Amino acid sequence: MYSTPVHVELSKTTPTDTASLTTRYERHPAFDLFEHRSKRTRPASGDGGWLVTPDSTSESPRTLSTVETTVGVLTALRDCDGATVSELADRLDLSRPGVYKHLATLAECDLVVQRGDTYHLALHLLPLGQYVRHGDPLYRSSETVVEVLAAETGGFVHLTAEEYGRGIHVRTASGEHGVGITYHDAGLERPDYLHCTATGKAILATYSRERVDAILDEHGLPEKTDDTITSRARLHETLETIRERGYAVNDEEELAGLRAVGAPITPTDSDVLGAISVSGPVSRLSGETFAETLPMSVIEVANVIEVTVETDVSE
Repeated sequence: MYSTPVHVELSKTTPTDTASLTTRYERHPAFDLFEHRSKRTRPASGDGGWLVTPDSTSESPRTLSTVETTVGVLTALRDCDGATVSELADRLDLSRPGVYKHLATLAECDLVVQRGDTYHLALHLLPLGQYVRHGDPLYRSSETVVEVLAAETGGFVHLTAEEYGRGIHVRTASGEHGVGITYHDAGLERPDYLHCTATGKAILATYSRERVDAILDEHGLPEKTDDTITSRARLHETLETIRERGYAVNDEEELAGLRAVGAPITPTDSDVLGAISVSGPVSRLSGETFAETLPMSVIEVANVIEVTVETDVSE
């Protein structure tokens, strides 16, 4: 069990495979989709990505409420595993004729299907997710190393990127002793909060305090377990520790009984691309394994992905 750090052979070929849809949609007001109406602006020079700042108006002049409603319908269909017009109208606090028009338009665009009285997301959404996923350099450069890390450690591996202040799982793999597979698989369908996961905190640690605070302003610090960090001051202290030692831990902060170790992926002269982590039960991730051996393995694989990304870009 984690007796030595993982060693991975570098390869210039990074084959891709098919994978499940990764959604990037935010949540509608009726169920936390756009719970904090906001506008996004470029951050100060040298800190890539977007900052999120509260918008004092009820609707930004650069957005369309009809599009927000359509996104809300799509997300509600996901969360409800299909729904009728009446169910969607009640959930989104919209009129039934209005919901029907959105569904009819989505059906015309092949994005939803009707089975009896119930509407579901259509398979035509899968190619969109595949296109986004296969175009991501983090995904393209990680297939072999993620599988090897899972096999060598026996744990569950997450490769995660940040977008709009939430974590998106780009790739996962389960080792022989991986636990919570159903839970982890469900996580592929929804963005994660960053403050309670090893990959999320590893990513946050690479950001400026201003950018971290902007993310917290929009998404908050929801409590997942008794050990979740819910204090902004404590989170900033934790991020400073992560910067000093080069890796982050999730000590039962997302799910009771589960631990994880994560490291950021930051190619030379580039903003952070994401982070990689290995998770497992407390019974296996303890003592020297949790404190030394596993962090070394995760950091090493993060470095391998960084080199692979740089090689891919230079070719």
